[in-house]
Order: sequence, then structure tokens, then C-alpha cells
Amino acid sequence: MSTPSLVEGIDQTHPLIPRLGLVKKQVLVVDDDAAVRQAIKRVLESAGYQVGLAQDGDEATAHFLPERTNLLLLDLNLPSQSGWDVFERLTTRYPLVPVIIITGMPNQYSTAVAAGVSALMEKPIEATALLKTVGEVLAERNETRLRRMCGDQSDTKLVPPLTPHEPGKHRARPDYWPSQAPEMP
Repeated sequence: MSTPSLVEGIDQTHPLIPRLGLVKKQVLVVDDDAAVRQAIKRVLESAGYQVGLAQDGDEATAHFLPERTNLLLLDLNLPSQSGWDVFERLTTRYPLVPVIIITGMPNQYSTAVAAGVSALMEKPIEATALLKTVGEVLAERNETRLRRMCGDQSDTKLVPPLTPHEPGKHRARPDYWPSQAPEMP
């Protein structure tokens, strides 16, 4: 006689039941502005991501674990070294790590394409655009990422800054973001 399963009769597709085999994706957010780091963390965690935080390049290097970090969100204006230096250091050792540059610095797209960045998001960023871009970059195949890093492909996604006159949009500044991130369709 078999013992009944604890999950027998429970709808396994119910949204409150975690699906076996699904592992939360880990995102490392590197930004020198603590308020921006926390706002991005709140949005990503509300969408089910695990989030690590770093305030500069040294912390980014120390917190980056290639076996656990699925995505790097990297600001360019960091203390002591530029985000481009951090990008070069990490992607030289780990070329398959997807990187989204988040920056308020103008005219960075051509550098991002030449470097093989997955996406460049110009600040201020919008919460829904952030979640959409993160999802698209994480869904990308390793071969696509490698072709971009080697210069064989120049399809770096550009997400322009949110303009202040877009009604119903939430900016990536903590004073504009709601405490709950908007749901993705």
C-alpha cells in the first residue's frame, strides 16, 4: 500500500505554489547611490529575483560569484574606478555574464555596443522597462551573448531615459517609485 503524497489533490499550477525546479535568478546591482540601489532592489525582488548590492567596483568584484550571479546591473559613475573598468575586469574572466549598464552619463551607447553590453539603460529608468529588459537579457542564449562580446553582433538594446512628462510611468528614483513595483503582464 502506497503512502499518499503530501501534494496530492493540490493544484500545482496555482500561483502561490512554487514550481519545483525553478530557481530564483540572482542579480548583482552596482550603483554608488544607495537610494537607487535600494529602489532597484525593491522592484527586482517584487518580481521574484534575488538581489545582491554593491556600492563600488571593489564590492562588485567581491560579491560577484560566477556560479550564482545571473546578471550584472552596472552603473558607470562609480567611486575609485569607472563602471567600464569593472565591466572589463568581470567580463574578461566571465564573458558569459549578461550585463545591463544603467547610467546617467550621456553618449555611452557606442561604447556599450563596442564592449558587447547586453543593454544600456539611461537614467532615469522606469520600473516596467527595467523588469522587461532584465527578463529579455536573462532569456538570451549564451551564443548570442558571446557573438556580441566578440564583436560579431551589435544588437545592444538601448532603453532611453524616462521623460518627466510620461503619465502613469514611475521613474527609477526612489521618490518616484511606488512601494510596490507594477506587475508585468
